[in-house]
Amino acid sequence: MFTKVLIADDIDFNDLGAAQILNELDVLEIQYAKYCDEALLKVKKAHLDGAPFQLLISDLSFKADHQLNQLNSGEELIAAVKKQCPNIKIIVFSIEDRAHRVKLLFDELNIDGYVIKGRNTIYDLKKAIQKTYNNEPENISPELLYLLQDKTTSEIDNYDVQLIKYLSIGISQENIEAEFKKEGISPNSKSSIEKHINKLKIYFKANNTVHLVAIAKDLGII
Repeated sequence: MFTKVLIADDIDFNDLGAAQILNELDVLEIQYAKYCDEALLKVKKAHLDGAPFQLLISDLSFKADHQLNQLNSGEELIAAVKKQCPNIKIIVFSIEDRAHRVKLLFDELNIDGYVIKGRNTIYDLKKAIQKTYNNEPENISPELLYLLQDKTTSEIDNYDVQLIKYLSIGISQENIEAEFKKEGISPNSKSSIEKHINKLKIYFKANNTVHLVAIAKDLGII
């Protein structure tokens, strides 16, 4: 079992629950961080001391307060930690259940497990830690398992998500072109945007852009 674990969460209650499970699993050293910057500093120090953390358990949302931080979300923290220590195992522990966001954590940030906070938190987190230690696949809370098995959103990338988000708040195709150019997103020509919207309508069997946005919301893409 892991011997050194870092918990990054800004809520004490969640820290206590995770710590209880780690103690039950006989983890020797448990440290805590309430800010992403603090967590990264602990990871860096442990690495420099030659005693790196083997597992990071992190929330995704960190409430802003008086303290200024360079990293302000679980995703930013995970990316920074992976860059510093590529071999560290990471479990996300969050209330987030939107399909696209969860899938990106597995597909782009290569997390090792995902536990949704809820009624079965204690059992699910304990199981996730054990599965992570044993390198077992499909390490996710049972109610979200379909996200790893369902291929519906597998061909949708960040470009498509941003496009649908703009459509959902009523931005016209002409203005989307201007926004994409301003943000350096490509392709950004009017014809390319129209083609992508048509592709998405066909892919999701949407009758129009309003229907497309409704389907995307139902699937948790936006």
